[in-house]
Amino acid sequence: MAEQNVISKDMVVGDILREHPEVTMPLMNIGMGCISCPSSQMETLGEACMVHGMDPDEVVNWLNATLAE
Repeated sequence: MAEQNVISKDMVVGDILREHPEVTMPLMNIGMGCISCPSSQMETLGEACMVHGMDPDEVVNWLNATLAE
């Protein structure tokens, strides 16, 4: 059975990028160019989504689908 919900909105962005570097470009392509800034080491994905006006649940679902491909 495939693992689901590898990424959650409670995960720190920097941790996500270290564990799943393949999501770096997809995140940048949707407007999260700040993933390389210092706040990515403290900010959760949910917080980053809210700062960028994105729905955290949609982004989490999309990232998990991207990883499953």
